[in-house]
Amino acid sequence: MKKALGFLLMAVLLTGVLSPALSETMTVGILQFAEHPSLDNCRYGFIQGMADMGFREGENVVYDYKNAQADMGVNAQIAQGFADRQVTLILGIATPSAMAAFNAAEPYGIPVIYSAITDPIAAMLARDDRLSGKNVTGTSDKLPVEKQLQMIRSFLPDASKIGILYTTSEVNSESAIKEYEAKAGDFGFEIVPMGIATGADIPMAMDALLPKVECLCNLTDNTVVSYLPVVLDKANTAGIPVFGSEVEQVKNGCAASEGLDYVSLGRQTGILAARVLQGEDAGIIPFEQIVESRLYVNQAVLDRFGITMTPEDIDRAEFVSND
Repeated sequence: MKKALGFLLMAVLLTGVLSPALSETMTVGILQFAEHPSLDNCRYGFIQGMADMGFREGENVVYDYKNAQADMGVNAQIAQGFADRQVTLILGIATPSAMAAFNAAEPYGIPVIYSAITDPIAAMLARDDRLSGKNVTGTSDKLPVEKQLQMIRSFLPDASKIGILYTTSEVNSESAIKEYEAKAGDFGFEIVPMGIATGADIPMAMDALLPKVECLCNLTDNTVVSYLPVVLDKANTAGIPVFGSEVEQVKNGCAASEGLDYVSLGRQTGILAARVLQGEDAGIIPFEQIVESRLYVNQAVLDRFGITMTPEDIDRAEFVSND
């Protein structure tokens, strides 16, 4: 009997040594920059990834979720609030939130995990080797720009100009614009960018942009995506198709996208966060990136614009709708 109790005690002690984080309740602050489906999916996936690693809500982790509603000032206030309360870890969803979270958390030594960031290096959250050397790491949703351009060319063989609406204060969008401009010529396109400061600028910007282009290509620009119904309404009235950057935009009325799965991206992020909570140094964990994309198609929208698909595109397409 004593021998059995000894083995039991040893097992308990070993469990405590190997997984100290799982035996205490931690608070994870989630700062999401804007409210739209792709970022929501990222958050859902994050919680799933954490649970897969043993961090389950209501058992050993508490999530404090706050949304900045695409307001930079509110975004900074939320980040500072998490830091002042000294939460265990902060998740920043989208580039502005990740940057604000890191700036607020660094003096306190609070680890920050980011997700849905197009270019962590441009955001100064990582070096060229994908390491930060600081208390921050995460995942990137860098767009498959070449595949997107190839898809648009396949769908619109005669198009020459692609309009891109973007927010000038979002580092992720600035980075994506540069890549589109650099690669568009390889597919016979010219990029016509149109910058905005806030969502209120979108109607006037759309009126100026639409007469100059044959189609629009959405980025993962948080402000623009938050106003997607306005963008689609203006574009549909003008007879201009809009191509999205991920599946939720296609479900909501974009024609198609060579896009990413944001639930998977979030799950990948949750696993990284769990590793940090279990004691790994975020500064020596390289940021990760989903490299596989899928062709998402909204057939009803294609029909509206008279766009036909090649047999090759049909074979690999995943057809979606907002029904």
